[in-house]
Amino acid sequence: MHRQIFASILLLVLIFTGLCLIAQDTTQAIPITPPPTRRIEPPPANATAQDLDERGDQLRGEKAFLDAIDYFQAGIKKVGSKDPFAAVLYNKIGICQMQLGRWVEARKSFEKAIKIDKNYSKAYNNLAVVHYQSKKYGRAIKNYKRALEMEPENASYHSNLGSAYFAHKELDNAMTEYAKALQLDPDIFERRSSVGIVAQMSSPEDRAHFSYVLAKMYAQMGQFDKALLYLRRAMEEGYKDINNVYQDGEFAQLRKDQRFTALMSQPPPAIP
Repeated sequence: MHRQIFASILLLVLIFTGLCLIAQDTTQAIPITPPPTRRIEPPPANATAQDLDERGDQLRGEKAFLDAIDYFQAGIKKVGSKDPFAAVLYNKIGICQMQLGRWVEARKSFEKAIKIDKNYSKAYNNLAVVHYQSKKYGRAIKNYKRALEMEPENASYHSNLGSAYFAHKELDNAMTEYAKALQLDPDIFERRSSVGIVAQMSSPEDRAHFSYVLAKMYAQMGQFDKALLYLRRAMEEGYKDINNVYQDGEFAQLRKDQRFTALMSQPPPAIP
């Protein structure tokens, strides 16, 4: 029913820290020193677990991920490693570790969160992200499904599962999950595209095909404005099989729209 679609690779933003050149007004060689690994003082001993959690969230928002990890770990020590709140803190530690590109450490943190709380959907979703990044798509699918068992109405989980199915070349299942995500959140793909959180394709060809697929889905839903938007994007991204739009049944009603005729008669040039 659907044509071949290559792997969609859910990308999270990685924070890189480089070496700093320290210029000196001397004849000595310019030393190269690493940036500070911590920005603030260690967590105070008299802080409560909730205080440490809140401060960790603030630091995470400031991208001070190492400091945030320190505070979340201090919070775990306050409540104990088996307390349900520790699962929340381990999950946040894992997110920081992902942001730092420490994927193995992140996986272990999410697994600890799940060991404490076997019904913690966020930890399952985030563990799936780690497996997805490692191209272990079968494991990613399994964990996304577990997350959906706890939150079946979560549009992001359905979208993530769809991406994993795409990567695993289970195209019918991928389309089903994307359709569910759209039903729950009609703007999910536009919002994610604008902030660059999840669905970035592995190649220009994949992105072009993905845009075409979204155009097809919006057309089938009768949302012609969005269908035309993504159809134009597919053209700009150089989708090679654009003439399939005249055969694919999802575009049957859209083909009657004058805007479709105008777009196809004067297609935008592909943008390198």
